[in-house]
Order: sequence, then C-alpha cells, then structure tokens
Amino acid sequence: MLAVLESGAVWGMSPYLVRVEVDIAPGTTAFNIVGLPDKAVQESAQRVRAALRNCGYEFPSKRITVNLSPADVRKEGPAFDLPIAIGILSATGQLPQTPEGTVILGELSLDGTVRSVNGVLAIAMESRRQGRSRLIVPAENAAEAAIVDGVAAFGVTSLPEAVQAVLGELPPTPPPNIAVDEPHYEVDFAEVKGQESAKRALEVAAAGGHSVLMCGPPGAGKTMLARRLVTILPPLTLEEAMEVTKVYSIAGKLPKGCGLLTERPFRAPHHTVSAAGLIGGGSFPKPGEISLAHHGVLFLDELPEFHRDVLEALRQPLEEGTVTVARATHSVTFPAQFLLVAAMNPCPCGYGTDTVRRCTCTPQQVRAYWRRLSGPLLDRFDIHLEVPRLTAEEILEPGAGEPSAQIRQRVLKARERQRERCERKGLPFLCNAQLPPKLLREVCPLEGEAKELLRTAIRSLGLSARAHDRIVKVARTIADLEGSEVIRPRHIAEAITYRSLDRRWLEG
Repeated sequence: MLAVLESGAVWGMSPYLVRVEVDIAPGTTAFNIVGLPDKAVQESAQRVRAALRNCGYEFPSKRITVNLSPADVRKEGPAFDLPIAIGILSATGQLPQTPEGTVILGELSLDGTVRSVNGVLAIAMESRRQGRSRLIVPAENAAEAAIVDGVAAFGVTSLPEAVQAVLGELPPTPPPNIAVDEPHYEVDFAEVKGQESAKRALEVAAAGGHSVLMCGPPGAGKTMLARRLVTILPPLTLEEAMEVTKVYSIAGKLPKGCGLLTERPFRAPHHTVSAAGLIGGGSFPKPGEISLAHHGVLFLDELPEFHRDVLEALRQPLEEGTVTVARATHSVTFPAQFLLVAAMNPCPCGYGTDTVRRCTCTPQQVRAYWRRLSGPLLDRFDIHLEVPRLTAEEILEPGAGEPSAQIRQRVLKARERQRERCERKGLPFLCNAQLPPKLLREVCPLEGEAKELLRTAIRSLGLSARAHDRIVKVARTIADLEGSEVIRPRHIAEAITYRSLDRRWLEG
C-alpha cells in the first residue's frame, strides 16, 4: 500500500516542500530510502523502526521503500523521521491518510520522543505560500511555526501525540505574542567612563549605519564600547525580527522554545575563524557569522590577527548587504546587512599611542602590522576612531554616564529624517551608509566652504573616491543628528576627523 504526505527542508536560505512517498510491498524484509538522502536521512530507518515498536505500533516485516521528492535535490538531517513514521502507519492501515495540506517534520528518538529540528520558521513561511494550512512540528519548534499567520501549528512531544494531531484530536499551538517591544539589554552606555569622543562616533555610526574601526592600546575600552553599540540601535521592526529569527532557525542557533528574536544580534567571532565560518558555506550551505549578525553588529576584535583571505571576503557583503557562496554545482545567497565594528592595537605590542607605557616595536614591525590590512578594506570603514587610554581622573570619576536609552532617542530621530527623505524620493528606507553613488550627489549636495574643505582633505590624506563618498555620508548623518537639512562645513570637518587612520596606514 502507498501513503503520500508532505514534509519540508531548507537549502541555504531557500525552504522547499518535500513529498514523502512510503510504499510497503510483499517480499524480502528491507527498508530503503531514496531521493538523494545523506547519512542522517539514511539512518532514519533505524530510528523509525525502534520508535514505532517502542510506542506500541506494528512495524511491517515487508519491503519498505521511501521516496523523498524532488529526487534531484540532496536531503540532509533527521527532520524526515516523523513523516516517514506517519507514512508507515498510514501505509499499513494503522492510521488514516494524512489530511491534505498538512506538512510534518521532526526527529525521532528511539523511544518515540520528537526532537527539535532546524529551519521550521522558513518551512512554515513556505508552507503558507504554497497553500498548506497545517504544520505538525516538534513542541520545541511550535512557537516559531505559530508566528506565521494562516498556518495552524501543532507542537508534539512524541509519536503518539503526532498521531493525535493527524487525527485532529490535538489543539493547535496558540500563536505567541509577536509584538516587538523596547529591547532590554544587560549592558548600557552609562557604564562607560570617559571616552566622550568615542561615544559620539558610535552614536553617529548607529544613526547612519556606518562601519567603525577603533584603534587604541589594550584596556582603553574598545571591546566595552563595541558591545554596547547594539543598545543604541533602533529596535527591530517586525519584518526585521522575522528575518533574523529565520536565519537563526536555519543555522540551528535559535534558543529552544523561542518564538521570535526581538533584540538585535551581536556576533564576535574569534580571529581564528575560517572564511566559511565567517561568510557561510559547507557541503550543505549554512549561514556564517556575518549572516548571524544580520540587522545587528558584527565585532571583529584584534582585526590584523584575522587571516587575510577572511578579511578580504568581507568586501562584497559590506557593499551589497548579501553574500553569495558559489560552488561547482550550486550557488546560495545569504543576507548580510550588518554594522561592522572592528578593533585593533596601534602596533604589535599594543602601546604605540599609549601615554603611559613605552612602545617596544621597531618601525619595521609596525609597518608590517599595518600592512596586514589592505587599503581597499580600510576604505570600507566609514569611521576610523582612535580610542586613548583613560586618565586616572576619568577612571575614578563617580556617577554614571549618559544611558543608552537617551542616546537611542537621538538615533531614532536621525533615522526618521533619513526615512522621510527616502519617502520623498519614492525610495525604500535606506540608511545614509547604504546610499548608492547615483543618489549621493542628490541627497548630499555640497557647496561653498564645505566642498572646499573636503577637497583639501582629499589632497592631504590621499583619499580614494570611495573614502570621499563615505566622508559625505558620515557628514550627512551628523547633519541629521543635528536636525539640519544642509551639510555644513562643521559636519564635513567632524567627518574628516573620522579618517585619521588613512594617514597612519599610508605612513605605515
């Protein structure tokens, strides 16, 4: 007898539905799974056999053939365990055929417990798009599936519960509260003493979505500042929260039982990370760190210690907001719209700009250290920021600084001005850092003293055309924070001060 039901899978960031066909015929006892399964899918046979018997169901001693269609796409993971088990029960008459419009997925333990799987949110969204109305998933994934309107999600903890769901005897999981409220972070800018110029630069970065490179001696507070940048970014919109949750679900990073991620992500990979770990990839493509930082902050500490090929791989996503991983047989695009923050020391020993400790590096060592960063990569940082050592007075100063919530309000107002500017021109919302070159002259016109000041900076610092554009974008953000529609010379002057490392790199 033949039973047909549906499951789902994800390839890269693209979900698709899988037709699960279970045929049981007389003959020598066998259990074959076809349709380009990987090792985990092939092992489903052993898990399903044990789960059925341990839950009191009859396992047929016949020839069982399971086909996973489309058969020309490789299948991975244990998510097909549950639909295969349900298919066997239907094919043997122990259970009616699964109702049309039902998608089933889940991993089975040997005792019949249903375990969580990856990519449920993406599969739920694809199920809705293709007109499927019921989704039977592990209970730990029910919250993310229930987020999707128009799909009834049934969270199950065991194979018998899944049978109840198929029979219509189990109520659907109620949708969670998906209101994106004001985020609550464990860190705050009020904890940072001193570093007023650095706080100002990060406020500008948050307001315009600008990438930041911080340089300073050890202990100056670079990491502390970077970790608090997410606290002054605008709260995630519902659409952004869905995108972030989808990436984490596919990567298997979503906390168990979590429905929707409502805080902007902060990712800080170690400098030994590989290019695939940062960018994404693998035989079955998975999102990398830059995609896990989508709509959040990617922090690269000790930037020159990263492998050169890893750093150079950042160029495309920084410019385009996506990253494409191309292989001989396939190509996958991952989202990568993140705010990049990097930190480094001024020299190998770390004390090249320190006012207390003496640098022990030779000029050749300093030059080699700076040459680990290519000019094109340095060009892609909008803001270059020198972070000095705190003075004794700043360290011992009582009281707290300005809280993140207060800074975030100014950032929100600046972002709203950018949104209104885009709406007037009939464009989707773009932060100043995302403005394409063809719109830059229109949105950021320069006249008189401002234009002359920028011309002088280009000549003296040897800036590239890309660096020119980034200075203008930063100046536009500074003007937005001030509430000015015109970019004035003081805005250009402040933006130029954020290119101090251009000269350091040239001299290095």
